[in-house]
Formats: sequence, structure tokens, C-alpha cells
Amino acid sequence: MTSSLAAAAAGLGTGLSLIVAIGAQNAYVLRQGARREHVGPIVAICAASDAVLIAAGVGGLGALVRRMPTAVTVIAWIGAAFLVTYGLLAARRAWRHQDHLAADGAGEKSLRTAVLTCLALTWLNPHVYLDTVLLLGTVGNSYGSAHWYFALGAITGSVLWFSGLGFGARSLGALLARPKAWRVLDGVIAVTMITLGVAMAART
Repeated sequence: MTSSLAAAAAGLGTGLSLIVAIGAQNAYVLRQGARREHVGPIVAICAASDAVLIAAGVGGLGALVRRMPTAVTVIAWIGAAFLVTYGLLAARRAWRHQDHLAADGAGEKSLRTAVLTCLALTWLNPHVYLDTVLLLGTVGNSYGSAHWYFALGAITGSVLWFSGLGFGARSLGALLARPKAWRVLDGVIAVTMITLGVAMAART
């Protein structure tokens, strides 16, 4: 029992250490949460995607990823292009003073658009496969028979983080009702996305 709890705690800590860092997915969840747009589905997609990837990594997919460097490279280039494009769109919004948090919800994206964007930011990111699948899978399997407890801990960390980030961002609504605040947020998102995209392409 002690070893199982230790594995779960290790999974929780390791999982959080990987997902808490500012990245494209986190920036998008924060933005959707602050805008109060489809927060539940976005949080659910991020958490469920992580759960699938963590389980796959601990279940042995991590070893398979090591044998498919070409596939990882292709995903990296697609992901880099997507991140740079999304970053440029955020920069344009910041420049044009667009997308402040209107009280009447004007300009809200459709659920389909929000879901597709979230899926792209999640599944077109090669770090998902290298970190979540490969790294967590490798560490998880080091716990032997308790490896699924490690996976459960990592999945719990993901659920807690995305729920806190998405729903917690709602408290920023009053602040982000001001256009200047949105310019700053979109500017940060633009820099984050473009930097990540360029860095991803440079490493490919």
C-alpha cells in the first residue's frame, strides 16, 4: 500500500512539473477561461487527452515512439506552423484592440471552433509525445507493479491543473473587461506561441 501511495504521489508531482510550465495549451485554456467560453469542454478535452497519453505511455507506447523519429519530426513541423500562425493571430488581436471581454458575450467562438483549436494545440504538439508519453511512461514503468498508481497520480495532477486554470481564470473577468488588459494577455500569448513554434522548428 505504501509503495502504491508513493507511486501515485510521484506521478502527481511529475505530471504537474511537466504541465504547469507556460505553454501553448495552457495559454489557450487561460484565454478561454478568462473569456468564459466553453470552459467545461476545453478543460475536459485537455484532461482527457492527458489521461489517454499518460495511460498509453505507462502502457508501453513510449517505447514505440522511440522507434518512430520520422513521425515525431513531421508532427513537430506541423505543430510549429500551427503555433506560429496562432501566435500571429493573437498579435493581430492585440494590435487591433480586439477581443476584450464583452459583458454580452459578443464575438464568442463556436464550440466547434474552440474544440478543434484545443485539439490541435494538444495533439499537434510533439512535446506531448516526448514528455507525456515518453518521459512519464519511462518514469512510470520504473515503479514496476505500481506503475498504474503512478499513472493515476499524473492524471489526477492534470485534472486539478486544467480545472484550476480554466475555471480559476473566470475570476479575472472584471479585470479583462478592459481592452488594455486583453491587449497585454494577447501580447503574452502571441510571444509565447511564436517563441514555442520557432524553437520547435529550430530543434527539428
